[in-house]
Amino acid sequence: MTCARLWRALSRRRQDDELTAKSELARVLGIIDLTALGVGSTLGLGVYVLAGSVAKDTAGPAVCISFLIAAIASAFAGMCYAEFSSRVPKAGSAYVYSYVTVGEFIAFVIGWNLILEYVIGTASMARGVSSYIDVLTNYTIERALHEAMPIKVSFLSQYPDFFALGMVILLTLFLSIGVKESSMLNNVFTTINLITISIIVVSGIIKADPSNWSIDVLDIPMNVTNPGTGGFMPFGIKGVMEGAAICFYGFVGFDAVATTGEEAKNPQRNIPLAIVLSLAIIFLAYFSISTVLTMMWPYYDQDAQAPFPYVYDQIGWPTVKWIVNIGAVFALCTSLLGAMFPLPRVLYAMASDGVIFKFLATVHPKTMTPLLGTALSGLLTGIMTLLFDLQQLINMMSIGTLLAYTIVAVSVLILRYQKEELSTQLSNPKTTGPMYSTPANYFKQIFNLYNQKEPTHFSTLTAKYAVLLFGIIVFIIGILVNNCNVLEGKLPSVIFAILALLALLTATAIGRQPVQQIELSFKVPLVPFIPCLSIMINLYLMLQLDMNTWIRFAAWMVIGFCIYFFYGVRHSVQGERERLEAETLARKYADQVQVVTKC
Repeated sequence: MTCARLWRALSRRRQDDELTAKSELARVLGIIDLTALGVGSTLGLGVYVLAGSVAKDTAGPAVCISFLIAAIASAFAGMCYAEFSSRVPKAGSAYVYSYVTVGEFIAFVIGWNLILEYVIGTASMARGVSSYIDVLTNYTIERALHEAMPIKVSFLSQYPDFFALGMVILLTLFLSIGVKESSMLNNVFTTINLITISIIVVSGIIKADPSNWSIDVLDIPMNVTNPGTGGFMPFGIKGVMEGAAICFYGFVGFDAVATTGEEAKNPQRNIPLAIVLSLAIIFLAYFSISTVLTMMWPYYDQDAQAPFPYVYDQIGWPTVKWIVNIGAVFALCTSLLGAMFPLPRVLYAMASDGVIFKFLATVHPKTMTPLLGTALSGLLTGIMTLLFDLQQLINMMSIGTLLAYTIVAVSVLILRYQKEELSTQLSNPKTTGPMYSTPANYFKQIFNLYNQKEPTHFSTLTAKYAVLLFGIIVFIIGILVNNCNVLEGKLPSVIFAILALLALLTATAIGRQPVQQIELSFKVPLVPFIPCLSIMINLYLMLQLDMNTWIRFAAWMVIGFCIYFFYGVRHSVQGERERLEAETLARKYADQVQVVTKC
């Protein structure tokens, strides 16, 4: 009985009337604010660092193709987010989405990892801003702090970065004032960022030399350590794909838009539209930047840390260099604001549900913001910023975002093929009820050869188990591909072919199930093809993370599990509601028994 109660607690889901309840947060964000938030939270270090580093060491001039592939992968996740934001207009992003469809425990896992992701993302962005400014001032901040307060611990920063800490404190104050005020600041910074990118693109077109895309390997200086084979794709298809895996992280952050479900005007329409618009703007910026950067200067001579100041020095344009540098600082501040903006909202959503400490859901009556959640966000981020340097923070990038993307794609599939509570089955006896008394009928039911048009209990279970099986198969394929070279024959082609066939059959079984008919402002097209591709890409990228990332992930999850099992299970709002409903039903049953006994 204890195990049964625990399973019910872990799998309980939020109800529709809870999702439509009035929010305490202010609905002040329009389509421009939401799009600017998505662009601002994503278009930062990736523009001013990622393009140069990937071009130099991984993909060469074909870095623009890497960004294209990464954009396609991000678009799959973005479309899944867009459908869910039209279904569930609540704060909390993937946390709420999974709570509605999968269950409380999985939702907590997602939310807990999103907290870690946003904390690390904000801290790394703060360190990035500090480092960029430090480069422009000839490392004055680093020298002063390192001499005054050196830290001699191998796994910590060499010095406490109080400049970055001050930026986090200032940002926390801005976010505490009010969502509209912080959104206005974000809009201003994002505009400056886009103007800076436009200056880079225009100046790059003026100084572009197409011959830099076709450099012969014999013309590359001998002192270059890793020149590849020259030309447009010096590191081959493998380099382009590895570059795409790196560039994918340049698109992480657009999901910040999905956390504003309770602060957006007309969220069912504006949030999906803002996600699509922000991803389109982000891709155009990355593609344009990487194209002009590799045309202005040879890929092998790029500066991996600060490519644009170096390139403008080489072409003799110091004035444009400083204009771009100043714009880059504002752009990084935009990313810093966008990176921290979702964190208090996730804390608010989880605390409102009682799965973490409820005092974090307190909304200040004047600012209409989750003040305590914002303060805690600033405290956690400040500690990380103070103690770890930029490279360590980047290495601590957890699997939380990719895991959230995967759960959202899974949830899209589950909801599309889920039987509604009030739906009625067709009256045709051939399409109702269990029909799997023989293997042939069972096969026909799994692949819906009876052409059932309305979801049933069996079709819902078939879709759920098929999605789970598809994820397991893809995960196994990813492990095998990572540890064996298919092209060299080290992985038996028969095993790979069998697994690929099983994955295809499973996806086909999912697609053959009857679809839930519901009107939404946005739906993912080509279901189940796009969500399955999203699951496949996300799981593959998760497997690219190193062992230290998985160890840190395990440690963080142990802390989260302690909070959930010792506090969240007992204080869950949904759990309390179910207990009250059970007590009400028990009293009604007892009253009925008493009436029958008297009669």
